[in-house]
Amino acid sequence: MKTEIQPKYFVTNVTCACGNTFETGSIKQNLRVEICSACHPHFTGKQKFIDAGGRVDKFKKKYGI
Repeated sequence: MKTEIQPKYFVTNVTCACGNTFETGSIKQNLRVEICSACHPHFTGKQKFIDAGGRVDKFKKKYGI
């Protein structure tokens, strides 16, 4: 392996928008992410259902269904 062409590898602190921090390896020294496994709905089991402005009702009204 040619060491002069390989990127430097760091032990990186990852900070989530929810405030969770953890360490991982990366070629960047610090990472900021929007969502992590501590706040992602798939891992927490807390789904947030957002009404999309009544799209189904708007469709039915538009086409007279």
